[in-house]
Amino acid sequence: MGADRSYAYGAAAGLLGDLLLGDPRRGHPVAAFGRAAGAVERVLWRDHRGWGALHTAVCAGGAVALGAVAERAVRRSPAASVALTAAATWAVVGGTSLAREARAVGRALRDGDVDAARARLPHLCGRDPQALDADGIARAVVESVAENTSDAVVGALVWGAVGGVPGLLGFRAVNTLDAMVGHRSPRFVRYGWASARLDDVAGWPGARLTAALAALAGPDPRGAVRAWRADAGRHPSPNAGPVEASFAGALGVRLGGTLSYGGRVEHRPVLNGAAGRPVAVTDIDRAVRLSRRVGLLALGVTAGARLLWKGRGT
Repeated sequence: MGADRSYAYGAAAGLLGDLLLGDPRRGHPVAAFGRAAGAVERVLWRDHRGWGALHTAVCAGGAVALGAVAERAVRRSPAASVALTAAATWAVVGGTSLAREARAVGRALRDGDVDAARARLPHLCGRDPQALDADGIARAVVESVAENTSDAVVGALVWGAVGGVPGLLGFRAVNTLDAMVGHRSPRFVRYGWASARLDDVAGWPGARLTAALAALAGPDPRGAVRAWRADAGRHPSPNAGPVEASFAGALGVRLGGTLSYGGRVEHRPVLNGAAGRPVAVTDIDRAVRLSRRVGLLALGVTAGARLLWKGRGT
């Protein structure tokens, strides 16, 4: 069995494992990486971009190196290569946990328990839940499902197809570092700059593929393309913009607008404002179903592209 076929089988098995099992309740590898990155930060932190870049290089480089060593150790065994790729894919993708949390908020909203929905929302995103009513919570969930479809599923599959197990681990490391230090708080505005910029670069191809697949798999492909072209560039994030705009158009809803992060109010442009309607609670399940379809299509596209590309070189 060739290495690329081993990767395809392993990635499929890992994504299936996520669909069936979700994330472990304890001992998640990403959580272990987060603790290690936090320990490195406590040693290196200075209010300086250079020290932040060193932090990014040590943590992300360490994850890539670990993946390379593990991949090299099993390269002579096709079965072990498939198992390693499956384990790495399962560890870095998070589509099932994303769907579970989104639907939990949706159930609370359907039951009229806005307080329970507010309590659950931080599991999905960093919005200030106390600043949101039921409609605002539903919109935040749909936006989080859209963005995390790229960050937690498609982006990892893209870099896995490019770099195998080191690519899978490296992408998740970069994405995790951005979540930890990449936000513009007083402590991390300089120190987290390198992590945030590297995450923008790493997330670029996955975000565009996510947007394209959302248009392909959604109920309104033309609306998705139209919103993507018209509104993606107005979003402050170069990667969230295409994804959220495409989801908005595909689902026929309006996303964006005023939001609050830790008491800091942001006024973002409305996505699909001309053609969309306000987000309803029922749109949460629709967004989750679209996210599932996008993830499965992304597996086929990325594994197939790896097989075709490597096949041309043989």
